[in-house]
Amino acid sequence: MFNQRTTLLLNYLSIAAAIGVTGTLSLGATKAADGPQVAHMVYFKLKDSSGANRAKFAASCKLLLSSHEGAVSFAVGTLAGDLNGPYNDHDFDVSLHLVFVNKAALDKYHAHTRHDKFLVENKDSWEKVRVFDSYLSPTLPAASSTAIPK
Repeated sequence: MFNQRTTLLLNYLSIAAAIGVTGTLSLGATKAADGPQVAHMVYFKLKDSSGANRAKFAASCKLLLSSHEGAVSFAVGTLAGDLNGPYNDHDFDVSLHLVFVNKAALDKYHAHTRHDKFLVENKDSWEKVRVFDSYLSPTLPAASSTAIPK
């Protein structure tokens, strides 16, 4: 009789077998020939860093920069000022985090009219913007929040 532990083990073995046969695990993304996923992280230092202005800016990001074709992940947030570790960088107010299926999708996002509209409507509100783009290496999906029973 199969229990939860056996079922989870079989699921993990199926994933490992799929990776062994194909070399990659596709989760609805593009083929490897289309290039690796691209992480596009943008950090904005606003001229007016009040809480209300941060919220307004984040809302504009959500409205104009989310739900673009080719984006597999979107998040926007504000500085976690209470996190003061030795490596925490506090030189921003709002952060934007997108992951695209490949560079072509990022390029399409940059050329989109909603991206242009975001720039026109918001460029005067930031003091500084920093953009960090990186190619992501393939990884296994994150483990489920449900631990394997002992």
